[in-house]
Amino acid sequence: MRNVTARVGAALVLAAAGVAGTSAVAGADPAPGHQVTYTLATGGTYDFTITYLTAQPPSKDAFNADSNPFMKRETITVSPDAPWVFQTTLEDPQWAFLQVASTTHGGQGAPNAHCEVSIDGQVAVAQDAPYSPQCYLSKWTS
Repeated sequence: MRNVTARVGAALVLAAAGVAGTSAVAGADPAPGHQVTYTLATGGTYDFTITYLTAQPPSKDAFNADSNPFMKRETITVSPDAPWVFQTTLEDPQWAFLQVASTTHGGQGAPNAHCEVSIDGQVAVAQDAPYSPQCYLSKWTS
């Protein structure tokens, strides 16, 4: 998993460099909120179903009433050379949420997945799990 983490770090550095290279006009006010980056990496090529927050809801009640405007669920393929990375901006990064479910079938080895949530370039939470890691912050623990 150490190699996967190193590759994820390199991928994040490259992604950050690409974002920095496309910045708006110098002196413009930065967008409000915090840059949240979700990452899923694995040591082999595997399929996963992921659920992640794309936009911050105004409240937990609003989220519970209809989560569709705020969350996305999709099935993806992740390989060692192509980790999945998604970036969004959240006013309160404690809403960050990434849930991973392996779709591995019998006869295949465990994908040994690694998820991370970074806030403004700093890892806030990370988890390694044989099949289904979960990375989320405090809005989801109460």
